[in-house]
Amino acid sequence: MLLGFKTEIKVKSHQRILLAKHAGVARHAWNWGLDLTKKILDNNQENPEAKIKFPTAIDLHKWLVALVKSENQWYYEVSKSAPQYALRHLRKAWDDCFQLKKKPPRFKRKGKQDSFTLDGSITVEHDQIKVPRIGWLKTYERLPQGIKPSSVTISKKAHRWFISFKIEIEPSKIAPKNNPIGIDLGLLRFATLSTGEELCSPRPYQQLEKKLAKLQWKNRNKVIGSNNWKKAQLKIAKLHYKISCIRQDFIHKLTTRLAKNHSEIVIENLNVAGMIKNRKLAKAIADSGFYEFKRQLTYKTQLYGSELVLADRFFPSSKLCPCCGHKKEQLPLSKRVYDCEHCDWVADRDYSASLNLLGLVRPDVAVRPRSGSPS
Repeated sequence: MLLGFKTEIKVKSHQRILLAKHAGVARHAWNWGLDLTKKILDNNQENPEAKIKFPTAIDLHKWLVALVKSENQWYYEVSKSAPQYALRHLRKAWDDCFQLKKKPPRFKRKGKQDSFTLDGSITVEHDQIKVPRIGWLKTYERLPQGIKPSSVTISKKAHRWFISFKIEIEPSKIAPKNNPIGIDLGLLRFATLSTGEELCSPRPYQQLEKKLAKLQWKNRNKVIGSNNWKKAQLKIAKLHYKISCIRQDFIHKLTTRLAKNHSEIVIENLNVAGMIKNRKLAKAIADSGFYEFKRQLTYKTQLYGSELVLADRFFPSSKLCPCCGHKKEQLPLSKRVYDCEHCDWVADRDYSASLNLLGLVRPDVAVRPRSGSPS
């Protein structure tokens, strides 16, 4: 299976300038291509008779070489792959838009998600990688050996540069047999396991929200583009990066532990995009990272030989009794204890939901004909 590998690189002063030039050329090519394709779409809507064929990535690159590259000599200071891949990504973004998978692509701004892709002669050694036009880039960790990636993507986040590429990995079969687990996700606690364990999210945005608001408040009257404004923007970006790192660290450690130690993992197929539309809970849902938790479990279960089972989105896990199967008609969120009227089952509602999720794959393991919370 293909697995993405991403690591931070040690950038020297002259390399930092060269990386910024590559990112600038890629951004310019993207914005030029986006402006051109939007004009073509507008023309086709206004004049259906004089309809112009929507260009492919190859067509866009040919027009770029003929119309733009010849007039802007700074295009020749970077690798030709940077604008070429930018136009490929633009065409892919339009394809996703036409298939109603994503929204239309937008123009890029300088300093916002700067990135570019290079291909060609790429060499990977112990703690350094050689890429075209830039040369050797040292990394902070040891790189996978015996690989030759066809392309690499270099991106900038806050004040740091990262390099990423895909590697081929053979899935391992280390997950133990007959060790399933059900997981109920929530806001009060990030996850409640069918074993009775309760895991709380670090909620990094909630912890650092006041500090972030203070930095943004101090930046409110600075002149846009001034040195003080740039320094303040960098501080804000660093804090956002710290928040994302705390969240990613928690989710990575949890998903790796679950995928390695359990043969089957059952979770709810939550509609996170729909949940975020609730303005009262949107901040807490986004801070938890439910979609990222599901995404990481998806590939890590394949990597470690376990299986991920997604319960139906409308499965009433919280309303069912894990002992007798009785379903409550109403169960408000304020009621945190599930007490069954048909049997003596009394337990935390999240724990009961995790047992119901486990019962989808192992009914004999999930049923616990006793009363009381897990010890």
